[in-house]
Amino acid sequence: MREKELRLALVCYGGISLAVYMHGITKEIWRLVRASQAFHGGGVTGAGSQGVYHRLLESIAAETGLSLRILTDILAGASAGGINCIFLAQAISTGQSLEPLTDLWLDHADIDALADRDEIAVRRFMKNAAVPFAWAISNRSSTVEQTVEPEHQAEVRQKLANLVKAPWFQPPFGGPAFTRVLLDAFDAMAAEPAGPPLLPDYQPLDLFVTVTDFRGHPQSLRLNSPPEVIEQEHRLTLAFRDPGGETRRLADPAELAFAGRSTASFPGAFPPFQVAELDSVLAERNRAWPGRESFIERNIPPRPYAESRDQVVLIDGGVQAHAPFGACIQALRSRPASREVDRRFVYVDPAPGFRAVRWTATGTVEPPGFWATLFGAMSDIPREQPIRDNLETIERRSERIRRMRRIVESMRPEVETAINDAFGSTFFLTSPTPRRLQSWRSQANEIAARGAGYTYAAYAQLKMGAAIEEMAETIARLGGDSSDRDRHNRVRTALWQWADAQGITGEDAVRNGRATPALIAFFRSFDASFRIRRLRLLVRELAERHVGIEEVDESASDNARQTIYRLIARYEAPLTADMDAALTVEEASAFANADKDPAAAAAALEARLRLKALDDFTDEEIATALSALSRAPRRAAILTYLGYPFYDIATLPLLQGEGLQEFDPMKVDRISPDDATTIRSGTAATLKGIQFNNFGAFFSRAYRENDYLWGRLHGADRLIDIMVSTIPAETPLAPELVARMKREAFLAILDEERPRLKTIPGLFDELVAEIG
Repeated sequence: MREKELRLALVCYGGISLAVYMHGITKEIWRLVRASQAFHGGGVTGAGSQGVYHRLLESIAAETGLSLRILTDILAGASAGGINCIFLAQAISTGQSLEPLTDLWLDHADIDALADRDEIAVRRFMKNAAVPFAWAISNRSSTVEQTVEPEHQAEVRQKLANLVKAPWFQPPFGGPAFTRVLLDAFDAMAAEPAGPPLLPDYQPLDLFVTVTDFRGHPQSLRLNSPPEVIEQEHRLTLAFRDPGGETRRLADPAELAFAGRSTASFPGAFPPFQVAELDSVLAERNRAWPGRESFIERNIPPRPYAESRDQVVLIDGGVQAHAPFGACIQALRSRPASREVDRRFVYVDPAPGFRAVRWTATGTVEPPGFWATLFGAMSDIPREQPIRDNLETIERRSERIRRMRRIVESMRPEVETAINDAFGSTFFLTSPTPRRLQSWRSQANEIAARGAGYTYAAYAQLKMGAAIEEMAETIARLGGDSSDRDRHNRVRTALWQWADAQGITGEDAVRNGRATPALIAFFRSFDASFRIRRLRLLVRELAERHVGIEEVDESASDNARQTIYRLIARYEAPLTADMDAALTVEEASAFANADKDPAAAAAALEARLRLKALDDFTDEEIATALSALSRAPRRAAILTYLGYPFYDIATLPLLQGEGLQEFDPMKVDRISPDDATTIRSGTAATLKGIQFNNFGAFFSRAYRENDYLWGRLHGADRLIDIMVSTIPAETPLAPELVARMKREAFLAILDEERPRLKTIPGLFDELVAEIG
């Protein structure tokens, strides 16, 4: 049976109170990933929509011969979308349930719960003065009558009145109240029974949350004239990584609350965030934050003036990076591939088409007034900037991968012939041992270098340059503040000078089509990326080219793949932030002074990487794993392993030093009310949170219940579409089967939510009739 992984990189936009709608969508993603894990691991099928997804996976396997595995391994969000990505990432990493989060959204995402309680007593004695925030969300006095259903007008009008009693130019919502809600949510998730993590051990999980540094931090830019200028950078991305392994961990809940509170500090609604606020809430709960100092040092750039990092002011992440695709694209550099991968960037846009300029009924544009211009320039327009640049970046990368795949496949016959000519007569080729693999690899490298001719010199310099740049990035990070670009540039310059002194950067580093002993020694000591790329190609050989070969023992092949994943993790570990805490005093000193003594830093990094010893261990593991395969698959795998230098010489220049990654082009899918059209079409036809400039759901529990329910329905609708789109065109799934599965998922969601969502009984009746 053909195997494929559908990997979701999730990007969630901001949306203020539409966070409740996005919670419904992320909850369906969580249920889909759980269903996939149960389908492949023999776990409990699950009830509700999770059971429908499980049955759909069974139908896909039975009807099309495709064993589809679904996982979410990269998440990025801004503002309200950032909060939802944080909680979903925590559930994936820990195996905790998202169910407790629903009640917290419905009960606490309300202006009364989020109000700044320290100001309540003061407000009682304040005159009714409309603050800009209240004016912006109400627009005109008739808004409630025009947009709110009669049965909810009294509730909305009362809560709107509470807002306009606030002091002038004061945020109506409380920062500490918001922080408490976030911490309560993590506690509620932890209190429920947890299942296994929702990713394989070998698969890392990356989470990126954008925030805006209100005052900014200085960044130097190198020019020709003047040689350097200083500008203020306001964009910040908080990065969290669960590297995988037997014990998974994303971050301390306090750090995740830090990210959630800061990314959703919508200007005018919530006060800006400072770390002192989180410290105060943690203190009132007698709760420790063990990694506080290291977290702040990693994520908050230093200030050259008196302000400490604790005093940095952070506001809503959507102000500067509303659609954070970039970080997700960068995260693809470290993804292992166990089988054919269908990589999807799935972005959630809860209110597409809503713009700052209001259109009249006749289709003409009304000139914006004072407040509309002000709010549009400061907030709406930056948030609505199209994602065309991001999509073009994804498409360019996908095209490079497609070209690389064509090159590799066209080269394969000649490479296999070359390796077969060199080793085919070797009696022990299908009997690998560590010593034999080491000898064969060395011979294969020489054959590839000679065959490349004069192009080998360019390849060797590119590989050397990529290794030095990776060294600079790793040493700069291990030596202290990774956000200090000035220091990073000094380390980089010092390492290049050290490389020049070693004689590995000039034209004499490659002679007569062969690297000099000095360059070979450098590659053996520092070029971890080449080893990782070679292992990834071997994984692809085992995962894809062995499919359909009768001689393949799937159990032995799977064990071999798992072995290779563990080896990849061993090579990657010293290069990741997860290993920073293990530094010795001597290592820390050498890395901290790398710009002054690059030789000592290089020696410390060489000792830390231990590539030569790891190569010996890898030879033993690979020999054992391949020996368990039957003869024909074993021979094919060995030829691919030995032939890798040929492929690398051809593809590394094409990929600009990035090397083999997931090896598959990427596609982009959107989830929004405009795309989920099976039941109803359009945001205005479904969501209540869009009212009052997307603050509507904060005014009514009925509105939150409405949007949460539609989030689940839209999520199910679009996720089934995305699942079906992975099926090869030659073996399509019957449309009537897809329609039946959607209907079953919709009805399962309604049955599950009806007892909980008690303020919208009429909507349930309408939906049952519309679904049929």
